[in-house]
Amino acid sequence: MKILVVEDELKIAGLLRHGLQQDLFNVDLSYDGADGLDKAEFGSYDLIILDLMLPKIDGLTVCKKIRQKNIQIPIIILTAKNNIDNKVALFESGADDYVTKPFSVEEIVSRIKAILRREKKEDPAILKIGNLTLNQETKNAIRDNRIIWFTAREYALLEYLMKNKNKVLSKDQILGHVWSYQYQGVSNIVETYIKYLRKKLKVKPSSKELIHTVRGFGYVLKED
Repeated sequence: MKILVVEDELKIAGLLRHGLQQDLFNVDLSYDGADGLDKAEFGSYDLIILDLMLPKIDGLTVCKKIRQKNIQIPIIILTAKNNIDNKVALFESGADDYVTKPFSVEEIVSRIKAILRREKKEDPAILKIGNLTLNQETKNAIRDNRIIWFTAREYALLEYLMKNKNKVLSKDQILGHVWSYQYQGVSNIVETYIKYLRKKLKVKPSSKELIHTVRGFGYVLKED
């Protein structure tokens, strides 16, 4: 699981990163609202921990902008006790939960795990776009009444694209989610696997292309 922590207090940010890494989470840090918003939009995160009092852009505005961009990553707000008079505003901005300072890392980890369990339960077993359906339990797809089987990496790539349908994903985002940024294989691995998927999804000559190249940006899964 990959988590983004947006916190300008270096001591708190470092404490969170250390504690979350102890629970085997991958953690990225951001120290201001503008950078945090940029990372949230272009990174591949499972959850965001967001402080309210941030330089450049405050946390409440960052949260609203994330949701305006239709990014549905769970968000936990960090706030001082005297900043929670209007709890409604936190949730209306798109926050999933909040934790008041001072807090323990154990409490944060517990909140994260609770949210991720809830997200997993709500995650549909079937992903669909056009006449393509992907079964997350059987790990195969059906298109035009034909079953399509995938290698583990092909499946991971298609699942990621389908979960982010109609959203342009960069090569770095795909590498970070499907292969991890530490991947040291061939440089065109993403292009190669996109080619594999396109071939398998073309079950009939009339089958429409679903994976589109956006030159200079990356790839997007969408219907024409």
